[in-house]
Amino acid sequence: MTSSQWSSGYVTDITYTHGYYNELNIQRARLALIQAGYAAPEITNACELGFGQGVSIAMHAAATEARWAGTDFNPTQALHAQGLARASGADADFRDQAFAEFCERDDLPEFDFIGLHGIWSWISDENRGVIVDFIRRKLKVGGILYISYNTQPGWAAAAPLRHLMTEIGANLISPAGGSTARVEGALEFVDKIFATNPNYLKVNPAIKERFDGIKKQSRSYLAHEYFNRDWHPMYVADMARWLGPAKVNFAASAHLPDSVDNINLTPEQQVLLKEIPDPILRETVRDYCVNQQFRRDLWVKGGRTLTPLEKVEALQALRFVLTMPRVNVPMTVVGSQGGAGLAEAICTPILDLMADFKIRTIGEIETGLKGTIGFEQIVQALVLLTSVGGLAPAQDTATIAKAKKRTEKLNLHLMASARSSGDIGYLASPVTGGGVQVGRFNQLFCYALKQGRKTPADWVNFVYQWLSAQGQRIVKEGRILETEEENRAELLRQAEEFSTGMLPVLKALEIV
Repeated sequence: MTSSQWSSGYVTDITYTHGYYNELNIQRARLALIQAGYAAPEITNACELGFGQGVSIAMHAAATEARWAGTDFNPTQALHAQGLARASGADADFRDQAFAEFCERDDLPEFDFIGLHGIWSWISDENRGVIVDFIRRKLKVGGILYISYNTQPGWAAAAPLRHLMTEIGANLISPAGGSTARVEGALEFVDKIFATNPNYLKVNPAIKERFDGIKKQSRSYLAHEYFNRDWHPMYVADMARWLGPAKVNFAASAHLPDSVDNINLTPEQQVLLKEIPDPILRETVRDYCVNQQFRRDLWVKGGRTLTPLEKVEALQALRFVLTMPRVNVPMTVVGSQGGAGLAEAICTPILDLMADFKIRTIGEIETGLKGTIGFEQIVQALVLLTSVGGLAPAQDTATIAKAKKRTEKLNLHLMASARSSGDIGYLASPVTGGGVQVGRFNQLFCYALKQGRKTPADWVNFVYQWLSAQGQRIVKEGRILETEEENRAELLRQAEEFSTGMLPVLKALEIV
């Protein structure tokens, strides 16, 4: 079987990026569902279809008590994911099977959660049918489906640009150089076309700025985003029709800022949407209001609507923890109406309360604020602070204790890998049940700590030996630091900053 046969037209000669996607974290899905008024199930078995390099699924398998299964038909990527699972010791089932093969397996359990991130828009209708049938058969009643996809009308102006790049790559660029050459050649030729000032640009002037942004992105990402054979942005109403046979209903956006109308909709738009009783029509009109380009949806199979009292009680029981230094928490969130400042009168007292890195329920936060801020305001602030990375939902104490052994093993593996590569910029937290962004040098400082090095100066000596042995040097503000003295000075600066900034956070998240 040739590569083109088993890949079904998907880019396979360049592996996918090593990203971690918060929307696949089941703790965040529970928050979004409860906030939307739905009961959130306990997750015993979970599945991710098309897991790429497997960073998300491996971290979730290590950091939660759920048993994860999944597939990615690229064997190189599946092997990488399996390696991460072995490192943690998680009881996980990661395969390199095509969707049709994986979804027909009779040894898979029913799942409480099925997730697809960045898959639906880039596969054939045949594979979409396979996935819908899998969801119909394998998603438990009350279970959660997470699915993200490119959507309209946000792609209306840019879809012709994607088509143009794909056609140039397929017909003008020699396949001998692989996907990287195809991407580079297509970008260069589009530049030539745009230099002639075509009417397409005159009618869509914002496309030039968008294309300039595209050129700055990694070639690996662009190959997978723009150069697959299949690509189909889908209206939410069409998605609902596709998923109809699976008996799931739209529940909420997994992208937390979407739940806050004030940063996404004008007052007139908010009034208009409240007049629309049908949820899919309401989402359709909302997509036109915000010019939606990428949807991240949560669907439920027979989801139970909470009573007002049940919703309050479920929210009050949710636990949160600070996930970055208090002073680093962004106080601006971006919605479709642009950047909006967080309400400091509400968020500042919450952050001050959480600055000791203790885990608190929303009920405890409400008590700690002594009635100075209303419950709904607290919930909205927590949602927004979570969306900017300042806070995260936390697991229960028993689950944290059980997951910690696995996350310690996985993190040691990732820290050791950071000696030579910065591909994976995340570590796993048993507290949040998922990944936390930690850059390469900070991972190496953590590794030095694990090896008994106690001071920033000790960490520098530990890290520099690996850099010098590989002939690697630090790049600072676009300049390569040439001398040992310069490299050590920059490492020490970063180590001291890490010691007082991120290290207390990672201790609270039980990563170090």
